[in-house]
Amino acid sequence: MSELRKDPIIDRWVIVAAERGARPSDFKEERKEVETKSCPFCGGNEHMTPPEVFALRDGPQNANGPDWHVRVVPNKFPALSIHGSQERSGLGLLDRMDGIGAHEVIIETPEHSVHLSDAPVSQIARVLWTYKSRLVDLRGDRRFRHMIVFRNYGSIAGASLAHPHSQLIALPITPKAVKDRLRAAQAHYRAKERCIWCDLIRQEAALPERMVQRSEHYIALAPYAARFPFEVHLFPTRHCHDFVLMSDDETWELAQFLKEILLRIKVTLNDPAYNMMLQTAPNPLPRPGRPDYWGTIEYDYHWHIEIVPRLTKVAGFEWGTGFYINPVAPEQSARFLAEAEVPIIAEAVAV
Repeated sequence: MSELRKDPIIDRWVIVAAERGARPSDFKEERKEVETKSCPFCGGNEHMTPPEVFALRDGPQNANGPDWHVRVVPNKFPALSIHGSQERSGLGLLDRMDGIGAHEVIIETPEHSVHLSDAPVSQIARVLWTYKSRLVDLRGDRRFRHMIVFRNYGSIAGASLAHPHSQLIALPITPKAVKDRLRAAQAHYRAKERCIWCDLIRQEAALPERMVQRSEHYIALAPYAARFPFEVHLFPTRHCHDFVLMSDDETWELAQFLKEILLRIKVTLNDPAYNMMLQTAPNPLPRPGRPDYWGTIEYDYHWHIEIVPRLTKVAGFEWGTGFYINPVAPEQSARFLAEAEVPIIAEAVAV
């Protein structure tokens, strides 16, 4: 029988239609990746992108030159612009403000076809260090209140170029979905003086039917009220509200952990398209007029990564109700992913 499940963090219900009995082989995607000889993200084509804002190189720091490991450039077609005012205006119920922000592309490797699941751990660590560096830098702009790093893998997931890359968008407002999580975390902490995600991690680790993988400092779970089949959330087991506060050792371990999770998804589901989102704390700089707006965030929030394979489509029911229908029980998803046979990751020397 189907179940209605409520997300333990926010007030969102999901229909788990487990009686459909879907298995990984039921989700087959026709991959239509377009390879191009003139990819602007490939090594040697640096002149085809806007000037870089950041890069990791071993040798001479020749800006916009070759011999880089990771490179960050402004998006050529940005959703938001760095120029503009944060002031709001309105007419009656209609509010508006300039579309200020930042929209950057993190080019993860000079190699056209080496995605994170196949990249060396050292390269994944470089990508994670780049995430941290760009978040820290953009937070220096008081106009930016929230940043999200995301990765669209595959055209179905929204990737317009096949070359491995992530994106970072800095926003002048805190999105509603983020506010909902922050307020739920704040309310839980005020009631119990504990982080709600720490409580959830302890509970799920003790009843491991939804646990996909665990290491010394990280855990991957299929959420109890997963919106989509084979959705996975990755958490640090140590309480930490902000991704940028990871130590170098924790970053290296996360690179290994993330590679294994992505390999499990690739092997189990035949390399599906997916979206990956880094959910971390908003800009900690005090807000004008609200210096203590997220005053307890250091104690009540918990950064995490969400990975959503694109196996089903959101249609009229979901748009009209806000409910999601998941045809695979999270417990079943966790079991399939946990049992996947993946290559042993032997690389263990930090960069």
